[in-house]
Amino acid sequence: MRHIDAPTIDDIRAARQRIASLVTRTPLVRLQIDGRPEIYLKLENLQPIGSFKLRGAGNAIARLNPGELRDGVYTASAGNMAQGVAWSARALGVDCEVLMPDSAPRTKLEAVERLGGRITQVPYAEWWQTLADFGRDGMKGRFIHPVADRDVMAGNGTIGLEIVEDLPDVDAVLVPFGGGGLTSGIATAVRALAPRTRVFGCEVATSTPLAAALAANAPVTVERVSSFVDGIGGRGVLPEMWPIVRELVTGALVSPIEEVAGAVRLLVERARIVAEGAGATPVAAALAGRAGRGRVVCVVSGGNIDTTTLADLLKS
Repeated sequence: MRHIDAPTIDDIRAARQRIASLVTRTPLVRLQIDGRPEIYLKLENLQPIGSFKLRGAGNAIARLNPGELRDGVYTASAGNMAQGVAWSARALGVDCEVLMPDSAPRTKLEAVERLGGRITQVPYAEWWQTLADFGRDGMKGRFIHPVADRDVMAGNGTIGLEIVEDLPDVDAVLVPFGGGGLTSGIATAVRALAPRTRVFGCEVATSTPLAAALAANAPVTVERVSSFVDGIGGRGVLPEMWPIVRELVTGALVSPIEEVAGAVRLLVERARIVAEGAGATPVAAALAGRAGRGRVVCVVSGGNIDTTTLADLLKS
């Protein structure tokens, strides 16, 4: 097992300077609903690629020297990290290849192609193994791990800086939990600047690797049921990420798939915000009161949802 250190607050501040010209400082807006909690939305769906992944990918690639970029870069992603790596590679004029699971939504495939990334699709198990192995034989270039990379986490952590600056007295921050890179980056920044604030990883009941690991006090393999929530819910917490996640995360909040679908609809109807399933998962948890009744920030991690899927959810 590889050892990976969590980023420091200084790493995150340096990342902010490094990616300032690449990413958008996204707004934090109040979701207008009756009663408690006070829910605020950190709108990472407004990034140029429609997802927070540009932050981590941009920082990791910016840290590479020309020799390391000679053969380009590649990543393994269900869609959003693929776009982040492709966008950053295009900005530097280097090649980009992406390994994507065969279940990846058409919207995300087309977005990667528009950005010049070359796509190879494989079965989900083979794709997941690439993450566990930190790369894949036969792929060219430098592998950018979408999760277990200190520079990726530092880039993601810039979201935490912005949250605390905009809402210093936030009680809880709710983050979609995929592999833990987003959650850990944000939690590092929040812990340094607002240590009383709780940070939760949010999951959907169709796949709960974080909740299972916390219950077992160790990473365990979980069953994964495919759904419209494609951006989170792996087969387990990566062993390299477990020590970091266990130290930083307050707990896991699990929502039924029906509540996540309801959160997607509510965001469109009440706030005119389009969120993909992963991005709506923290909102589902907040609406159900799982994070308490105080000031709760939900990280809407992305908005890259197939239009047909969105239409079906809005009709249901």
